[in-house]
Amino acid sequence: MPKAYLFLMIAVVFETVGTTALQASNQFSKIVPSVIVVISYAAAFYLMALTLRYLPVGITYAIWSGLGIVLIAVIGFLVFGQKLDWPALLGMGMIVLGILVIHLFSNTAAH
Repeated sequence: MPKAYLFLMIAVVFETVGTTALQASNQFSKIVPSVIVVISYAAAFYLMALTLRYLPVGITYAIWSGLGIVLIAVIGFLVFGQKLDWPALLGMGMIVLGILVIHLFSNTAAH
C-alpha cells in the first residue's frame, strides 16, 4: 500500500474513534471520551495533512469522508444501537462504489 493511502487509512481510523468518542462524551460532559475526541481528531488531521503531500485534496477528502460515513454508521449500529433503513444503506453502498471508481479508474488519484 502506498504511503499516502496508509496515512489516509490511519487518519480515517482516528477520525472514526474521535467521532465515536464524541457520541460517548455526551456533549463533552464526560472527561475521558472528551479527551479521546481531541487527541483522535488532532491525530486524524495531522495524518490527513501528510496524505495531502501525495494526493489531491478532492480525492483525499472523498475517500476520508466516504469511509468515515460508512464506518461511523456501522459503529453507530453495533455500539449505540442506531438503526439504518434501506435508503441509508443504499446511499452508503453508492458512496463505497464511488470510492472504488475513484481508486480504480481515476487518473487524478496517484497510485
